[in-house]
Amino acid sequence: MTKEKIAILVDSGTDTPQEVVDNSPIFMVPLRIIFKDKELLDRLEVSSDNIFPLLKEELPKTSLPNGEMIIKVFDEIKDQGFTHVVIITISSGLSGTFNALRLLSEDYTGLTFHGIDTKNIGIAAGFSVILAAELVKQGKSFNEVIAGVEACLPKTKVFFNVDTLEYLQRGGRIGLVASLLGSALKLKPIISCNEEGIYYTVAKIRGLNKSFDKTIQIVGDLLNGHNRFNLAVAHADAMENAIKMKNRLKETFPKVENIYFGPISPALSVHTGPNTLGVAVQILD
Repeated sequence: MTKEKIAILVDSGTDTPQEVVDNSPIFMVPLRIIFKDKELLDRLEVSSDNIFPLLKEELPKTSLPNGEMIIKVFDEIKDQGFTHVVIITISSGLSGTFNALRLLSEDYTGLTFHGIDTKNIGIAAGFSVILAAELVKQGKSFNEVIAGVEACLPKTKVFFNVDTLEYLQRGGRIGLVASLLGSALKLKPIISCNEEGIYYTVAKIRGLNKSFDKTIQIVGDLLNGHNRFNLAVAHADAMENAIKMKNRLKETFPKVENIYFGPISPALSVHTGPNTLGVAVQILD
């Protein structure tokens, strides 16, 4: 029997930390950011630093990776001698990427694929990628990697604070948060993904500092009784608040194994807008 050589294929919206990508068999297909007169590949042609000046001029649309690019990445994976591919994407409830990759993989020969729909977004989806990479490094089989990641999905959550609901609404990603519109003048909603991978409101808090306090409380409730967990802080043009949140998490939850820190991808930032702060939790025990 041929020994399995496992690759991990992700989309750019998983916000997988670059240091993990650089040291793992991870391949990425970029989401697309579409302006009236140009199209930019998420993370490759536009960064988290330079997307926001563009948003002041025009609110672009986003789209899944195109089929030609997906097949090109499949070819690259096969050419490098990989035999099996674990596909991990952001929620199918928020993006068509999972279904696009699944459909194209069904007709592709020479590789064995399995798709995992995280039903999550950003670094919360990235947590599944990080876990898969760790299991591959441990020498786990294809089926063991899949089982390990899928078992952890219900124990992985993201909570993010947005400065305004305008971007979610205009981008059509408002989900079950729509009930806040009209009453959200000073409210700072804490938003997460439900079991179907759709945005919903966890809490409505008046004021940013109280919103951060509530996020810490929600994370604490989730972690109650657990000893092994990872945390992450992701932000869109909110570095100062992100650093404060990371420090608070470290002080409040000293048992944390890792606290990942980084920017929200440009494609996701189009929908959340600037001054967005996300906190993700991955329970490991």
